[in-house]
Amino acid sequence: MDVIRKTNSIESRNRIHKDDWIQRSLLLSIILVFLGVLVLPLATLFTKAFQHEDGTFVGLDNFIHYFSTPSLVQSFQNTLFIASMTTVISVSLAFVYAYCLVRTNIKGKAFFQFAALLPLFAPTMMHGIALMYLFGNQGLITTGFFGAIPGFNIDLYGPMGIIMAEVIYTFPQAFLIMLVALNGSDYRLYEAANTLGVHKVKQFMTITLSSVKYGLISAIFVVFSLSFTDYGAPKVVGGQYNVLATDVYKQVIGQQKMEMGATVGIILILPALVAFLVDQMTQRKQGSYISSKSMPYQISKNRKRDMLSLMFCFLVSACIMAIFTAVALAASVKVWPYDMSLTWKHFELKSYTGDGLTAYKNSLIAAALTAVFGTIFTFISAYAIEKIRKMMGLRKLGHFLSIVPLAIPGLVIGLSYVFFFSQPEINVLGFTISNPLNFLYGTIAIVVIANILHFYSVAYVTATTALKKLDREFELVSESMGVPFYKTFFKITLPMCLPAVLEMTMYFFVNAMVTVSAVIFLYTADFKLAAISIVNMDDAGNLASAAAMSVLIIATNIIVRVLYESVTKILRKKNNKWQNK
Repeated sequence: MDVIRKTNSIESRNRIHKDDWIQRSLLLSIILVFLGVLVLPLATLFTKAFQHEDGTFVGLDNFIHYFSTPSLVQSFQNTLFIASMTTVISVSLAFVYAYCLVRTNIKGKAFFQFAALLPLFAPTMMHGIALMYLFGNQGLITTGFFGAIPGFNIDLYGPMGIIMAEVIYTFPQAFLIMLVALNGSDYRLYEAANTLGVHKVKQFMTITLSSVKYGLISAIFVVFSLSFTDYGAPKVVGGQYNVLATDVYKQVIGQQKMEMGATVGIILILPALVAFLVDQMTQRKQGSYISSKSMPYQISKNRKRDMLSLMFCFLVSACIMAIFTAVALAASVKVWPYDMSLTWKHFELKSYTGDGLTAYKNSLIAAALTAVFGTIFTFISAYAIEKIRKMMGLRKLGHFLSIVPLAIPGLVIGLSYVFFFSQPEINVLGFTISNPLNFLYGTIAIVVIANILHFYSVAYVTATTALKKLDREFELVSESMGVPFYKTFFKITLPMCLPAVLEMTMYFFVNAMVTVSAVIFLYTADFKLAAISIVNMDDAGNLASAAAMSVLIIATNIIVRVLYESVTKILRKKNNKWQNK
């Protein structure tokens, strides 16, 4: 018996030692991955901004040169103006729109919410193309509905067009933030105010705005950051109105001034970094407004309020639907606006400037790879950081590195990848080292990696939130019974978090289909992407083909979203049956 006990004890210790070794290796591997795809590329970008084109250290000379060049300073001022105006308009519209859905009894809330989120399924360039078909020189609205009005004209190609496109682009993000903030209000405060006879206007100012102020601040900084760093809308409807995002492209691709491209990239990071820090602080403070005793808001009857709210939501949703209708119509008629007969020829995508259906197929492949590998890596990383109870320092470092990509604009990621992966040897902070990852440059792998990093943080938060809901007793019981942690992961954790895993997969796929900024510097002549082809077709004047490609991307993303909703609905039903049993 003693021999058996000793044998069992040895086996148990060996099993624990093996689990411990696997866990440490897993965390170290995650840190090493972030070192290769995040830390070193950003360090290379940072170093490049303080170097001359020949590699010599010049300190702040590049920044001094930038802010002493009138045309570049004008681009910076233009970007601030665009971002500020977009923030005011987009957040205001999103707040009122979310308020109407949460605090009134209007009908059709599901449709209005769908309409608000529809721009998420389209590339940002599409919004600009749609505006051209509606308000351009031959636009449906400018030449059709208002063509007979003397002096009616919209100067679309400049700040007006960029702001309109950016509002469409940022509205869904602001709407989602305000929707969550308004749903978190405590109705007990309103009951107390009604009892005391406080006027509705004063209730709105003192209770409603106070309870959503952190969500409002978060929305302001998120929208400002998105519009400050966006490339798609200024590229399509910007005309000669330069902004920082287009300056980066011109400096790197047009003039081959890598050091100035890095300098502008550093400038682009600053507002995104501020937005990231503010967003993190406001999320923590917003949570303090919600407690277990909080009561959901009770909507009172008010026909006048509901009628006005319905009119507002209908107007906003109609504008969004008009954007998508214009693109679909432009892709389906022969020659806009001279021959409006229907045709399918534009969907053949035979334009030589966009690589046609090949680019669309490439995007499907890249998006699928991004979704699969992004979901696997993100969920395993979140599990290791959240559930492993050892190596607290590595876990905190992993969590920090997992959140940082949220503060890095896509253009900066793409630019840093060019500087880092394209060089066999790199100089980082004064040290020359061999680059073992150079082989990835110019391959589909680097496009997939850039996409995963660009969208990683949101997926990581989704996975972490799902893992936090699981009882830690699962791991403790498995450990006490000598069950390896990876068996617990596959048999318990993964099945219970499957809805979150599917949500992450859908999120990676949809965003990989529409993104331009993260891959604009990384695609090759042999592997063009659908979103990039829209830019190329727009440059060549093939707007109908660009519209057709946009329709294909939107249809693909909507199909993926519908599949996700259908599968998660089935999973919820199965979970409910299992819980009832």
